[in-house]
Amino acid sequence: MPARTATAIWNGNLQQGNGTLKTGSGAVQGAYSFPSRFEDGQGTNPEELLGAAHAGCFSMALAASLSRQGFTVNNISTTAHVHLEKGEAGFSISRIDLVTRGSVEGIDDAKFKEAAEATKTGCIVSRALSAVPMTIDAALV
Repeated sequence: MPARTATAIWNGNLQQGNGTLKTGSGAVQGAYSFPSRFEDGQGTNPEELLGAAHAGCFSMALAASLSRQGFTVNNISTTAHVHLEKGEAGFSISRIDLVTRGSVEGIDDAKFKEAAEATKTGCIVSRALSAVPMTIDAALV
């Protein structure tokens, strides 16, 4: 398996500086700054990109799990809410709330929620972020 890459460049000091983030493929890139990370400024931030990676991994993993169980997956949509908070030790990612909706044939809501809960701890990115508390809100649409 190839190693995936991303590059970040930061110019200047923390509060007045700015930078760019870019994935190795070039498919995702954007500007970031103190306001885009710690306030409501324009641009992206590492937490947003982490959320995109987590949502993408989770959706794929849940679809794979359900397919292996014999269900027909039409669509899995996941949003990751990554919470950055300042505590006594400084800023940290305090939790990730996953909201997933699925259009899956032949499954009931309880089985879908059970599969989503298992995927919350089983997908590759979830395992990498296991030190961060995670919640899951899963429902069929």
